[in-house]
Amino acid sequence: METLRRTLEDAPVITRGGYEYFVHPVTDGIPLVEADLLREIVDGILELTTIDTVDKIVAPESMGIHHATALTLATGVPFSVIRKRPYYFEDEVTVEQRTAYSEQELYINNISAGDRVLVLDDVCSTGGTLTAICSGLLDIGAEIVDAIVVIRRRTDSRCNVPVEVKSLVDVEITEGQVVVHS
Repeated sequence: METLRRTLEDAPVITRGGYEYFVHPVTDGIPLVEADLLREIVDGILELTTIDTVDKIVAPESMGIHHATALTLATGVPFSVIRKRPYYFEDEVTVEQRTAYSEQELYINNISAGDRVLVLDDVCSTGGTLTAICSGLLDIGAEIVDAIVVIRRRTDSRCNVPVEVKSLVDVEITEGQVVVHS
């Protein structure tokens, strides 16, 4: 995870509404998302899960999509995007997402009872997105094989994600700098 660590340590930190936020290719697509970084992330994800037990990868719009795409290309396991707008399909499931900086509804499609899924996202700060998605998937009757984020932000907040969340790296923001932990 050397490329990921290095790019995180160099990431600028901005403040939005009193919330310190780091800007990084994994979480924002800025600066450029480089192929070597995506390859390193896919390799890290494959070390954390048993991909041959997964039927579908599930990733929230928008920044989970490029990680799911890279993992699908590497493994052949299809992915479904959790969308920010409804499509009104008969089996669509709506979940409420609450994070430190937003509230909205998310929409789950293409997941059925018994599906074995890998939940994949870019970052976990408060756990609001993962809590909503994992709760919705469990309500559907899907089996969550793993929930993996590329970056977990260490915060004082306690989240109620109903499954264990694995991460490639953990970070915190200290004095306006990103600090990477093993």
